[in-house]
Amino acid sequence: MMSKEKKQVYINEMKTTFDKSEAVIVAHYQGLTVSQLDELRAKMREHGIQFKITKNRITKLALEQTRCKDLSNLFKGPTAVALSQDAITSAKILTKFSKDNEKLKILGGIMGNDILDVAGVQNVATLPTLDEARAKIVGILRSPAQKIASILLAPASKIAILALEKSKK
Repeated sequence: MMSKEKKQVYINEMKTTFDKSEAVIVAHYQGLTVSQLDELRAKMREHGIQFKITKNRITKLALEQTRCKDLSNLFKGPTAVALSQDAITSAKILTKFSKDNEKLKILGGIMGNDILDVAGVQNVATLPTLDEARAKIVGILRSPAQKIASILLAPASKIAILALEKSKK
């Protein structure tokens, strides 16, 4: 049993954590072994994501004073939360892990100010991460530049042939 002081410290810590997190995803972990939970935590930690098993009643008290208050109805049973700045990565990790381990059930979450249900979390998991999106943009921008450069670097005869073909059209 927690003392009142420890409960208040826990509530304050959770309030701060919820307010600082860009994404909060709630899941049930009933039936997972300790080694499975450790494996999931390790994957999360690699990406700077905190995966925390919660005390429901006290967590609900902490939620009341944050932007995440609409999630309080999800805190029933053996509940854990993934708290991060990157919603896409945390959703990807949890979704993949829940496919491999059916005992992890994603309940919903919040991304920014948007409340997500299970389908919403799974949709977020399909989005490209920031690094993947950047790579695609660079690839798109680089492609036309490469074509122009290859034309400019082509021998004069190829440019003449290209000009002749264009004039026929």
